[in-house]
Order: sequence, then structure tokens, then C-alpha cells
Amino acid sequence: MVKQLREISSLTNPPIPFTSLITIIITTLITCCRPFITTVEGVIGINWGRQTTHRLIPSMVVDLLLQNDIHHLKLSSPSDNVLKAFASSGISVTVTLPNEGIQNIKHPNMARYYLQEKVRRYQNQNVNITCILVGSEPFSTYYRPETYQTAPDALRLIQEAIPANGYGNLIATIPHFTDVLIPTTTKPSEADFKPELKDKMVQIIRLLNRTNAPFVMHMFPIYSAINHSDWNPEFSFIDNKSNFTIVDDNGLVYRNIFEFVYDSFLHAIAKAGSPGLQLSVGKIGWPTDGFPGANIPNAERFFREFLPYIKSNKGTPLRPGISIDVFIHTLADENKNRVDISAFQRHWGIYWTNGQPKYKIDFTGQGRDIYPTTAKGIIRMPKRWCIFNNNIQNLTLVKFWVNHTCTLSDCTTLSPGGSCSHLDYNMNVSYAFNQFFQVKAQSNKEGNTCDFDGLGVVVPNDPSIGTCKFPVEILAAEKVDKYGLNGAYGGFRYNIRGFFCGSTMLLFFLLRLI
Repeated sequence: MVKQLREISSLTNPPIPFTSLITIIITTLITCCRPFITTVEGVIGINWGRQTTHRLIPSMVVDLLLQNDIHHLKLSSPSDNVLKAFASSGISVTVTLPNEGIQNIKHPNMARYYLQEKVRRYQNQNVNITCILVGSEPFSTYYRPETYQTAPDALRLIQEAIPANGYGNLIATIPHFTDVLIPTTTKPSEADFKPELKDKMVQIIRLLNRTNAPFVMHMFPIYSAINHSDWNPEFSFIDNKSNFTIVDDNGLVYRNIFEFVYDSFLHAIAKAGSPGLQLSVGKIGWPTDGFPGANIPNAERFFREFLPYIKSNKGTPLRPGISIDVFIHTLADENKNRVDISAFQRHWGIYWTNGQPKYKIDFTGQGRDIYPTTAKGIIRMPKRWCIFNNNIQNLTLVKFWVNHTCTLSDCTTLSPGGSCSHLDYNMNVSYAFNQFFQVKAQSNKEGNTCDFDGLGVVVPNDPSIGTCKFPVEILAAEKVDKYGLNGAYGGFRYNIRGFFCGSTMLLFFLLRLI
């Protein structure tokens, strides 16, 4: 009789598969860790990248942030003049050690020297540097083929140097893109780090646990439309208006991509041994041009729902009721960004490069229907444009100059789905000519930049048409940072070398005295 009852029980209550049992245990661990996770109001900060030909000067950006009640900034290129501009502003600044600089952090003295030159030097000038990002997605291959395998070692050395040299509450962590996760998950509980990265991620997570630093993820909801053609585009938005959902993940329901990705990282982190680790969002945004769906109305819609969601401390299905720190990507467009994935990579900005906001957004997360403050002190170049004179007698020459101008300036709005993708042939050429004309500040040492072997002409009337705007750039107050993201640290590499050579010579001299 007992045997029969056991057989009946096994049919009505079948054994839980081992993988499902592990998932249930991990979900329970994450849920149980909720009381130990901060529930203070989530931070809303912003990224500021400077890969552009006409950039806002640092003092203008400081004023812009304060006027918009933004008190947290993340810099990918923390140049000397930029950091000094934030002195006494009260703005909390996160600085980045570029991927190219990771290899230089090989010894405790190198970490100490880096902190002295790139943190304490500015903290002594009352710049509120609170966090260091060791690299930028060093294990991602989404944008580039190479990875930076020594990132965990550099993180450890910097973390150890922070308390050893009296840096107080400074923290260090590493940001990661979504491609560190296995790509085949259909629900968050299946998520895990890629097998080839698992050991590295476990090492990093242990270091973060040791110093109470957050794990930082980067995500862009528009990628769901690119990588998941079977998903409804509405899934990219917090206010998903479709019936498309990811359901039945141990009883949890996912109605938008943000919660899906955030909880996927939580599951992966838990499987790496740390279910209670804080998870922050280092980059999130919506592009406004260069791709179908990348437009101003969608960007405004995304932030209109997302920022109040963050401020509400709603949390996610796996971690309800917790705060999440996020950094909006990004302050202004960057027309020198790489476009190896899509043309929209140059159009993440909340602002145009002239300091004008593109759309309504309330950075405080209160959901107010307002435009952010316009940058003050901007000086525009004269209102004149360079256009094609419609001479098509030598199309080979025309093609040459279009390729030349679009190589040296930004023509990504002409891409399919872009705001200028509807132009006819002649207007396409005119747009390319004008972009080059504006990038070159409407003139240069060699003479007229609207010549193009007699194909160009300067006009006083705006040739913009429909959604396609022919810009007039601002007067460039700074030269382009020719070193890119790692230039601020190019000197660091040689200074380190000089530091050790000098130290070795001093030691040799002292030994001879002994």
C-alpha cells in the first residue's frame, strides 16, 4: 500500500529536475538577500563623452548639470581641464581608466602612482572623485575583437591601493556589456556568464564583494530589436503596449527588456557565488538617429517612463522594492564615435552638440513634462550652409567628394531609417558637403572648404527639409582631443616608466652610500 502511494505521489508530484532545483535555490537566495540591499532612492547620473569635433567646454557642462539638478557624472575621458572645471561643484565624478591603460597597472606602486596622478591630484583641488572604473567593457567583443584579460588584476591592485594610501570612500569596479552573458537565454533564470569568462567574472565578483563595490552593467534596449527579431519592439519600453511578455520564469513575469536584462545579470552573479551583490547600470539610453526606431519621439518616450520607474524604487521581479543607480547615456552627441555596429552610435545624446536639448526629459525622475535647461554661453558660427550646385556632369568626381567628406565628417543621418534617409541624390550630396563645411568651421588655412572642385556653393538660406536638419555648428572652444579615450593616460605610461627608472637609480645610489 505504501509503495502504491509512493508511485501515485511520484506521478502527481514528479521530482524537480536538478537544473530547475538549482534555479529555485538561486532565486530564493537572491530574494532572501533583499533586506541587505540598499533601499535608498536610486541615483540618476549621466555620462559625458567627448568624441566630437565641436564640444561643449567643461565650465558650460558644469553649469548645465547643476541647472538640471544632475549631481552624478561619469567621464570616459577625464582630461585635466575637464576635471579641474568640476572643482567645488559638489558633483560626484566617476573617472575611467581606459582599456589601453589596464596593462600599465602591474604592480602596487603603479596603482599607487595612478591614484596619485589621476585622483588625489584633483581631490586636492576639491574635485569630488568618488569612483574609478577599471576599463570600459574590457571583456566585450561586441564592438572590437580584442579583450583585456588583466582587468581583474588591475582592479585588485587599485582596490588594495585605495585604503593603503588613505583614499577614504573611493571605490573601484569594472563595467560590463551584456555580451558577457551567454547569448541563448530565453528567460532570466537561464542566464549565466559565458564559459570562457566565468573564471574572470568570479574573480571580479569576489573583489567587488571584498570592497562592497557594485557590479556595473551597460545595456541599450534598442539592441533587443536588433538581436531578437522575434520580440515585439514594444518590449524595449517600460510602458510596453503590446501583449508580448516573457512569462513563467519561476512564476515571474517580464514585460520589458530592462527588467529582463537586469534580472539576467542577477542570476549570473548569483551563479558566480554572490546573490546579494549590488547591481548598478553604468550606461542606458535611446539613440535619436541613424536606424529605424532610433528617433526623438522614441527616446523621449523611453526616458519618460524609465526615470520615474527608477525613482519609484519599484525594483525588478527578482528584486522588488530595491533602488537601482543608473547613468544615462549620454549628455551630447559624439560625431567621432565608432559606427562599426550601427550609425546610431553617434546619436545617443540628450543634447545636440550646440547645447540645445533634443526632447523633453526630467532628470529628477519626477516625470515632469519639461525640456532640460539649454547650455549657456554658446556661440554659433554664421548662419550659412554649403550645398551642391547640382552639377552632375562628372558623377565620378561627385562620388569622390561625397566619400571624402563623409569620411572626415558625420553623415550617419543619411543611413536607412535616419532623419535624412529620404533625401534625393542632390540633397544627399548637399548634406555631405555641409557636414564637412561645418566640421571645418566653415573655413580653414587652405582656403574655402566649400569648393569641392567647383561643385559646392555657400548659401545664406537654410536648406533643411522635413526631418532632415542641416546644422550650423557652434564655435569650437576646444581642439579635438587627438588622443581619444586613452590620451589622458598616454603620458601616464611614460611617467610610470620614468618613475621606476628614477626610483631604481635612487636605490642604486643609496646602496652605494651604504
